[in-house]
Amino acid sequence: MRIVIQRVHKSRLEVDNQVVSEIGFGYNVFVGVTRDDTMDNVKRTARRIATVRLFKDEDDKLTYNISQVGGEILLVSNFTLCDKKGSGGARPDFTLSAPKDKAIELYQALQTELINEYGLSVKMGRFAAHMEIYTVLDGPINLVQEY
Repeated sequence: MRIVIQRVHKSRLEVDNQVVSEIGFGYNVFVGVTRDDTMDNVKRTARRIATVRLFKDEDDKLTYNISQVGGEILLVSNFTLCDKKGSGGARPDFTLSAPKDKAIELYQALQTELINEYGLSVKMGRFAAHMEIYTVLDGPINLVQEY
């Protein structure tokens, strides 16, 4: 499972000019599910999202996690994160991407894990849709992770 975590002031996701999800401050998390991913990957990814400390304290240090600041999460499915690294061609190679049914299952399981295990507010994009995302980045702080 590959993710990109962006710290944001706010974010809005639209499909066909209709607002699907909207959050205040927190994280945009782009999620790429690979063909070898399992529920173990989901659990490790959820733990990382929930516990990574990307919010500053009074001394300007990254001390607080998303729960400690009452932030929200916008999960966005993003199969292009599954590009086969080092394939060498000019066109991305997405052969590492999970089949659609598996990808949906694990993407939704990630939301469930974040809500049930960590008590977080999690909104979703629309799987396999062309989405427009309007974001005000904070920092910018962006982490690229793989689990």
